[in-house]
Amino acid sequence: MTGGLMVPLSGQSQSAGQDQFQLINGNTVDLSEIINLFDFEKMAEGKMPKMAFEYVASGAADEFTVRWNRQALDAIKLNPNVLNDVSKLDTSVTLFGHKLPYPILVAPTAFHKIMHPEGELATARGASKAEAIYVVSSFTTTPLEEIKKVATEPFWFQLYVRDDKEFTKNLVQKAEELGCRALCITVDTPVGGARDRQARVNFKLPDGINAPYRIGESLSITWKEMEWLISFAKVPVLLKGILHPDDADKAIEIGASGIIVSNHSGRNLDTVPATIEVLPRIVERVNKRIPILMDGGIRRGTDVLKAIALGANAVLVGKPICFGLASGGAEGVTKTLEILRAEFEMAMALTGRATIASIDQSLIWK
Repeated sequence: MTGGLMVPLSGQSQSAGQDQFQLINGNTVDLSEIINLFDFEKMAEGKMPKMAFEYVASGAADEFTVRWNRQALDAIKLNPNVLNDVSKLDTSVTLFGHKLPYPILVAPTAFHKIMHPEGELATARGASKAEAIYVVSSFTTTPLEEIKKVATEPFWFQLYVRDDKEFTKNLVQKAEELGCRALCITVDTPVGGARDRQARVNFKLPDGINAPYRIGESLSITWKEMEWLISFAKVPVLLKGILHPDDADKAIEIGASGIIVSNHSGRNLDTVPATIEVLPRIVERVNKRIPILMDGGIRRGTDVLKAIALGANAVLVGKPICFGLASGGAEGVTKTLEILRAEFEMAMALTGRATIASIDQSLIWK
């Protein structure tokens, strides 16, 4: 057991306490006191440069949506059953032909070298050790070739479509050649949001850190550009940033393989609703035609359970991964995922659900 968790982590073979120390920049970092994902955020705030912490932690404008993402999850009450056999839990899910041991992925987040010197290499190592898919951001500060060398689990690639279509196509093909299993196209960012906290710290990449695929300007993409990209992609394409049921319908019409219900973690348009509130409307419209993933505010295993109960096939976590990375490098990323996975297993057992298939809306108190 790690971090005081009261049930063993699935698939964990290391002895107790083995992941508690990580050498970073010559300093020993003790992760033994980390109990939950909120602890990682507190630790990271003390370790990260202010500019980097504000970049990760902040949202758009007055940050109503950032708060609502959490408040909406907290407000959902669970409706447990007792005396079911939960001695053996099956948390596995299959997405696009690939079996995942549990339904939690690493969301795409940018500029990992501002959080830790090893950047995305540490993230890839940490995610792989935790048996999680890492969705690499197109604003990675590490080339995909280098990430591929250290990742032992499959990776996906997130893309902002650039104004140079040839560059965009070449980048997609590069990702595919390196073994990318799926593409996540961000569709909710025709312009950036009013990120006041970033502006106050004058956020910019430090000298010596760059994002190799951050070339040209983001294209204000339309459904036409999305059809163009899907037409040549050889791997499943998911549209990330869907909040309206009509857009979910349109995504299916043009051939998208999946959608991600996302409000960009509250970083673009403030006062849009929490993703967990939007999710049921999207699930109803999609009606199981394609997989639906969700991000935004996931901090507890009960959050994962609630998202699955309301129809998500899996969830993605972003900010907690960044805080884990900043706190403990690869081991911090691994521990972030292991804590969330263990909490999810606890929540399943305590609500009387032994399999993912048994998690449905009857689990939500109404």
